[in-house]
Amino acid sequence: MSTTEPLAVGPGEGRTIQGPAGGPLTFKVRGEQTGGSLTALENVVAPGDGPPLHVHAEADEAWYVLEGELRFRLDAEIASAPAGSFVFVPRGTPHSFRNVGAQPAKILVLFTPSGMEQFFDRFAALPAGPVDPSAFGDLGRDAGMEVVGPPLS
Repeated sequence: MSTTEPLAVGPGEGRTIQGPAGGPLTFKVRGEQTGGSLTALENVVAPGDGPPLHVHAEADEAWYVLEGELRFRLDAEIASAPAGSFVFVPRGTPHSFRNVGAQPAKILVLFTPSGMEQFFDRFAALPAGPVDPSAFGDLGRDAGMEVVGPPLS
């Protein structure tokens, strides 16, 4: 039996932190609110920005592109994802993305089960200014994420 409660999170609601992809990240629901089954967040990705190639050992990840256009690397394949696109990556699949537009992109990101919150919280707690490229891998390791290659060019 679930110990979670139904909820609705409106526009502009949720806890906002600085995201690792150049813009704000707003948690719409965190694992503690879903019994560990789901994390959902809205993320703004700066032009030209995106994470290095990485793998989640224990979580599936999905994106719905709300605004802008991203390019994804999904294992060995490259896929274009303009606004309105949905992308799903099962756990264990190497993946990365990049905002290929001239404007910030906005995406809805889902992790199931939850657990990536700690990575995003720790990344947001880094001092302001340029971030050491190794931080993504160092901070993600505890959340079951491993960096396996460079960002998508």
